[in-house]
Amino acid sequence: MDRYTALKQKIEAKTARIGVIGLGYVGLPLAVEIAQSGFTVFGVDLDIGKIETLQRGESYIRDVPSESVEQLVREGKLIPTTDYRVLKELDAISICVPTPLSENQDPDTSYISRVVDQIKHYIQNGPLITLESTTYPGTTEELIQRELERMGYQAGSDFFLCFSPERVDPGNHRFSTTNTPKVIGGTTAKCLELGVQLYSHFIRQIVPVSSTKVAEMSKLLENTFRSINIAFINEMALMCERMDIDVWEVIKASSTKPFGFMPFYPGPGIGGHCIPLDPMYLSWKAKGYRFFSKFIDLAQSINNSMPDYVVYKTSVILNMYAKSIRNSRVLLLGMAYKPDIDDLRESPSLQVYELFKEAGALVDYYDPYAQSFIDQSGKEVHSVSYDAKAWRNYDCMILLTNHKVFPYRAWAELGVAILDTRNAFDGIQVPHLYKLGNSVKNAKITEASLAI
Repeated sequence: MDRYTALKQKIEAKTARIGVIGLGYVGLPLAVEIAQSGFTVFGVDLDIGKIETLQRGESYIRDVPSESVEQLVREGKLIPTTDYRVLKELDAISICVPTPLSENQDPDTSYISRVVDQIKHYIQNGPLITLESTTYPGTTEELIQRELERMGYQAGSDFFLCFSPERVDPGNHRFSTTNTPKVIGGTTAKCLELGVQLYSHFIRQIVPVSSTKVAEMSKLLENTFRSINIAFINEMALMCERMDIDVWEVIKASSTKPFGFMPFYPGPGIGGHCIPLDPMYLSWKAKGYRFFSKFIDLAQSINNSMPDYVVYKTSVILNMYAKSIRNSRVLLLGMAYKPDIDDLRESPSLQVYELFKEAGALVDYYDPYAQSFIDQSGKEVHSVSYDAKAWRNYDCMILLTNHKVFPYRAWAELGVAILDTRNAFDGIQVPHLYKLGNSVKNAKITEASLAI
């Protein structure tokens, strides 16, 4: 029996042993879904802290319940390990490692290359390999297929190779790994067939495409689309401020059109692992074809400038109270990159924090989810406690992440100047409340607000 037929039968019977390499925000939810569908899953990660946590039956990701991890580990369906030697026993491998940008804003695919080196060392049974890490078109062929074929293996017979971009949205309670449609492309028809067969066991809708390059490009298109539209609405917000128009009211009015309009919202910048990085992967790859994307570069420039604008607007607000940023007490509300999660990856709040420090502000932050982070100097910074009485001593509070648990009305009643970058205080009327995308020129300064 050839390897393709044998692997197909194992997948159908759920006797195939599956490996998930990289147990972060993508890998751990995927490993849990695969294990819950009936397969035995080996979760591989070099972070011993993560592995020990999982071995205790605990989850370190909010979207993955510890109860699920504990049951799967106890039943032997999820086996966390740091040992790459398990690759010798696996029938299928999903690669979910980080793909950051280098200091020069070029793709850093070193994590993928390290995994491939381990696969080359331990490969035995001709597994199905699926890359899920977001990267530039051609990565699957260049970094995996080419490397294995140099060893004499042939894709489609000796091993099987697919690319299926992750679509994880941390904190999204409507769409999870299992009910988010899954794009997948294979290097051969047999590769694609096996990839579709495996993923169909734990994902409801599979979207096959003609090649790994199409699958790779689809993810970059999704997030470049978002980056460009966020940049556009950020620029519109600055324009509306200059024209003394409330951009949030404009967006609300435009959103009543039932066709031809999709609302995007301004903010203090872009965060997470996808939107700040993916367009730059595409831009970098395009330059190799002597194609230069003006849209991508312009969008990146606008979005990257928003933290600076938040600090500038804060200086304007403090000026209205005869104060400067230097030595002013500033409290940042929300450090995670999006609401209701603890994920700090590429969060614009981190940049805002550093900019206030550079400007001489006495800056603190409050986030009930993200309790600490390491700043650029290597110092561990902790969230302050919620103390309404003590908070009255701040000169300004800046809302950066609109967590649902935040008591916005109570904060508005503290009497402290507030800059709202997310329209989270919508409907609350106090004279010391200012918004990104809304001019402060004609704000009414009362005697009470001057006493802040």
